[in-house]
Amino acid sequence: MGISDIADTLTRQVEGLGATVSEALFEPVIRLGVTGLSRAGKTVFITSLVANLLDRGRMPALTGGGNIRAAFLQPQPDDTVPRFDYERHLAALTGPAPHWPEGTRAISELRLSFRVAPTGLLGGLRGLRTVHLDIVDYPGEWLLDLGLLDRSFAQWSEAVLARLPGRPESAPFLAALAAADLAAAFTEPAARALAAPFTAHLHAAREAGFSDCSPGRFLLPGEMAGSPALTFAPLPPGEYPRGSLGREMARRFEAYKDKVVKPFFREHFARIDRQVVLVDVLGAIHAGPAALEDLRAAMAGILAAFRPGKAGVLAALLGARRIERILFAATKADHLHHSQHARLTAITGALLREAKDRADFAGAQTLALSLASLRTTTEDVIRHEGEELPALRGRLADGRSVALFPGDLPADPAQLLAPAREGATRWLDADYTLMDFVPAPVTLRPGEGPPHIRLDRAAEFLIGDKL
Repeated sequence: MGISDIADTLTRQVEGLGATVSEALFEPVIRLGVTGLSRAGKTVFITSLVANLLDRGRMPALTGGGNIRAAFLQPQPDDTVPRFDYERHLAALTGPAPHWPEGTRAISELRLSFRVAPTGLLGGLRGLRTVHLDIVDYPGEWLLDLGLLDRSFAQWSEAVLARLPGRPESAPFLAALAAADLAAAFTEPAARALAAPFTAHLHAAREAGFSDCSPGRFLLPGEMAGSPALTFAPLPPGEYPRGSLGREMARRFEAYKDKVVKPFFREHFARIDRQVVLVDVLGAIHAGPAALEDLRAAMAGILAAFRPGKAGVLAALLGARRIERILFAATKADHLHHSQHARLTAITGALLREAKDRADFAGAQTLALSLASLRTTTEDVIRHEGEELPALRGRLADGRSVALFPGDLPADPAQLLAPAREGATRWLDADYTLMDFVPAPVTLRPGEGPPHIRLDRAAEFLIGDKL
């Protein structure tokens, strides 16, 4: 870290000291980060969580929920961060024509405030206290980028080029790379001729179910689309002369870290207290062994960016927060019969073992859980060849209601993780299918949020101790 970085950090800490002390002593704030890779269900998780914290009829496992006398939405404290569009997303999920809302494409925030009855021996002598929950929604692809901070351009290039063969749409980029004169004088068209097929490969890999598709802003560029910081590609090792295409690619990689990754870490990620990592484990299993192994490696890399553990009192007051609790949640549990949920949780725990162990060692509390933020199915029984099978009934995008037997996950997670690590190209003894169910029409009674599976247990782990 340079002198300017240190000075900037100290200035931010001093400016925020008064507000931080006030929050810590009088109106504590929990900053909850919610992330997950594409299609993990971040938007639905936040929408359903907020709705069920406002109307807690479906939250029996949230033990502190009985202390909440009122819950209400307030403007978030960060005026420069877009507000999470809770009302529009809830209308999409529970309206007369329910559908999935648009996914996360940039950072957003929402503040939910509670008026909580005090507990303990002196609880009756104190009035209601206020607890704020600031929910920060950000794309998981951006989180993958934090791992770039500790890598040089050469190290990053080596890792990316090693995993490219066999991945979707990698051949056009590799062909363009082989034809490029990296030692020639830099021109913008030459840079775009490499960056364009590399970016196309990242999009294709994500669509095919792969998880490690960084740099993340190449997938979600926003207003930075076409900028030099997003126009580079990995290169083979070599000494490239000053002013060459190869040297400029390395410079742009460093600019990406300085101008894109570091500001996100400093302004948003470094201020998080609790973290939810949503994982589409079923989607990775459906995509095959290579996708499952890529998810395991990506999640291990993500945890390297966390600062898990419990900050001391002085450090917390100075703004040096550390993530105290991390929830690893396998989503879409409603795509399985309830008898399979324990197996999904076990697979998730085994898949994230490396990441979880690292957080546990640093002193953070972690939990692996299978959940459904919005339950889209009901359980049924179907007969097949004279046998009764546990089934699910749900609605497809074309409006049809179908009942199907979702199959069984293996009781031993190693049956999936071992062939994935060994580079198997397909599952030998099973075909793990996944239906694309859509939200079903729902009538909510007063005091109830949308139906879910284990969202109350997730909330209890994440914020129950503060209520």
